[in-house]
Amino acid sequence: MAEDRAPRLIWTEDGSPRSGRFDDIYFSREDGLAETRAVFLAGCGLPGAWLGRTRFCVGELGFGTGLNIAALLDLWRREGPPGARLEIFSVEAFPLARHEAARALAAWPELAEAAGALLDAWPATTPGFHRLDLPVFNATLDLAVGDAGWALSQWTGRADAWFLDGFAPSTNPGMWSDAVLDGIAARSAPDARVATFTVAGAVRRGLAARGFVVEKRPGHGRKRERLEARLPGPASAPRPTPTVAVVGAGIAGAALARAFAVLGLRATVVEAERPGAGGSGFPAGLVTPRLDAGDGDIAALYAQALTRAAALYAGIPGAVVGAGVLQLEQTPRDAGRFAKVAAQAIWPDGAMAVRDAAACAAQIGEPATGGGLWMGEAMAIRPAAVLETWLADADRLIATAAGIARADDGWRLLDPSGAVILTADIVVIAAGWGAAALAPDLPLAPVRGQADWVEGVATGPVAWGGYATPTGSGLLFGATHDRGETGGGPTAEASARNLATVAARLPELAARIAAAGPVQSRTAVRATTPDRLPLAGAAGPDGLFILGGLGSRGLCAAPLLAEHVAALATGASSPLPAGLAARVAPLRNAIGGGPCAT
Repeated sequence: MAEDRAPRLIWTEDGSPRSGRFDDIYFSREDGLAETRAVFLAGCGLPGAWLGRTRFCVGELGFGTGLNIAALLDLWRREGPPGARLEIFSVEAFPLARHEAARALAAWPELAEAAGALLDAWPATTPGFHRLDLPVFNATLDLAVGDAGWALSQWTGRADAWFLDGFAPSTNPGMWSDAVLDGIAARSAPDARVATFTVAGAVRRGLAARGFVVEKRPGHGRKRERLEARLPGPASAPRPTPTVAVVGAGIAGAALARAFAVLGLRATVVEAERPGAGGSGFPAGLVTPRLDAGDGDIAALYAQALTRAAALYAGIPGAVVGAGVLQLEQTPRDAGRFAKVAAQAIWPDGAMAVRDAAACAAQIGEPATGGGLWMGEAMAIRPAAVLETWLADADRLIATAAGIARADDGWRLLDPSGAVILTADIVVIAAGWGAAALAPDLPLAPVRGQADWVEGVATGPVAWGGYATPTGSGLLFGATHDRGETGGGPTAEASARNLATVAARLPELAARIAAAGPVQSRTAVRATTPDRLPLAGAAGPDGLFILGGLGSRGLCAAPLLAEHVAALATGASSPLPAGLAARVAPLRNAIGGGPCAT
């Protein structure tokens, strides 16, 4: 972790954690758990405040050891509404390492299950948003590592309750600034509750000035008083359960089916042929980020996407066939570029490492003409395993969606004859290049590609101008990029180009491929955008969305962006910071978010 984000943890003689940075304790020595339950849980009216709710959102400033959230999960598990979903958003500028949190939480054995779930999902300490899955509790936690003001400006959720648990205003005034209080007010749902240990006048006045009714309450332990506050107004009425249709059963459609299922909605996935009929139908694929040493937003987007994809794929039996990907230098300038990428703070320790020619040669098993970049979180996967697992969360319908029309009862998917396939409240277009026909105003362009594979040849995942990846039983290599082309199947000429691409950089591997026997081939058409960034968000009014334009990074980007689109469609909390969401907004050319012009 960078030094300026280190918590500078100190362990006192009685085993309590203390911040050396702020010279303040993380929790009460007398009984931190009792304090959490009294100040934050009871202070926000829990469990009563969530009765009858199908979804409840808690925001927290000051994640610290995770004690408050572990106590919240424990209470939710015992007394949460049946079938309801808990969304948690927490902020921490100076995150603890997992082993530090484990030591602190070990003091409360009664929270062992909740603490264990948190620790099992504990994120890296890199800046940005991190989504933690807590399925046993029917909950998710989005942890923002960064300053509170920035985090609140980037979060798009609405909290029903707030735990304000930063260090004391006297030692950590930035956590209680006007900008932070503005953010709390802006991101509060009607009838939101606020609880905090501090009764500082500036905090009381700041909350009151922003419309909260503030009251002092008896404190806990040595603290005489604490604060409770409430934002007047009727609580949000439960939303009717919407119907959802997803067009396309590739990686984007499957990721959407999973994302909606997590939110309690079973989507209907409409596919013209079969799952993986398009770009997701190859026997293997690389999960690699788009590297950018100059544009911090693009780099952060793909770093978050890679971490999310890697975590989700790792949980699917048989999906991962190769861990880590070696990106070889293509030009002399790549050495400096790779060094800049590896130094970016967005990557967990060891996730990006520059390797010299000797190390690359040892990795690929033949002489290397230059160095490379080891991408430790990247991987090779079998897309079929992912599609099978995630599409199990959806209903499936084989039909050709040729049009989408708005009607009084929702969005209608139409077949080529104009007949209605189905009607749904929410429609998400995730049809790869097929999205161009359904959303002709969006700036999509085709790139046809062919990849080839052989059996009985093995090497680790490696990329350069081309790539080679294990399939589990052999090796896939390629791929061609024929821009503007949409038709035609595999050709011997394209296979020769793919083998030549391998031979130019890895001649010994190319010789093994040539000697392996019959080559199998497949083509698919990718959909790209002018700025090479995906389209993820609203594609029209009132329930029409798209997840597309993924280019050659679909296996990396789709899982995170599907969660973002599903959140937008249902009013749930998105895992994507607002600034990054603007970069992938489908209508970004119309709202000034980027150069994706029609």
